[in-house]
Formats: sequence, structure tokens, C-alpha cells
Amino acid sequence: QVQLVESGGGLVQAGGSLRLACAASGRTVSVYTMGWFRQAPGKEREFVALISWSADRTYYADSVKGRFTISRDNAKNTVYLQMNSLKPEDTAVYYCTASTWSGLPIRRDKYDYWGQGTQVTVSS
Repeated sequence: QVQLVESGGGLVQAGGSLRLACAASGRTVSVYTMGWFRQAPGKEREFVALISWSADRTYYADSVKGRFTISRDNAKNTVYLQMNSLKPEDTAVYYCTASTWSGLPIRRDKYDYWGQGTQVTVSS
């Protein structure tokens, strides 16, 4: 089992920045990919970004490309999501997730473990 705990959400004005963190614990040796998804009210949970745990490959949704950066600190078993130039449409609950699949998945069903989520609200 892998446990994920997010932190860093909050309220920010449009154009501002936030950094989310996700601390992983437990059987992290089984994890190939870490990712972030988000879910806005009344919408489906959508892929935001991913990073491979060992190879440092990243991938982003088009909607956040150039504004968000995913990174990881293996020594701390922590993944970060730096969010810049935030827009009101970025408002959502952000979920950290981990996959034991060896690919780089953007589908929700390829992820095995989920955090409890952290709220990000961007005011206009």
C-alpha cells in the first residue's frame, strides 16, 4: 500500500502562484509514475500532469502546459506541482495519485492510489 498526503492548496488571485506538495509513504518502491488530477464542481476528474518516479519524464495536459511544473524529490518521497499564472478555470480539488503501471498513464483507471485532495480556488 502507498499513502499520499497533499498540502499547499488555498485561495489565490488570478495571475498568482501556488505550490502543491504530495508526500508518499509506504511501499513507494512499487510506484512507477506520480500524477496530479483535478476535479471542478460538476465536472469529471481530469488529468493535469505526471512524472516518472525514476526516469524524470514529465507530461502535461494542454490546459496547463507552460504554466504548471511537476517535479519530485526522491529523498523526501515528495512530488510537487508548481502552478503559475493561475486562472479562475484552474479552480478545483487537486488530487495526487500514484501508479504501479510501467507506462506514463493519463487515464484515471491506471492509477492505484489517491490522496484526499486539496482545494485550489482562483479568484478573478
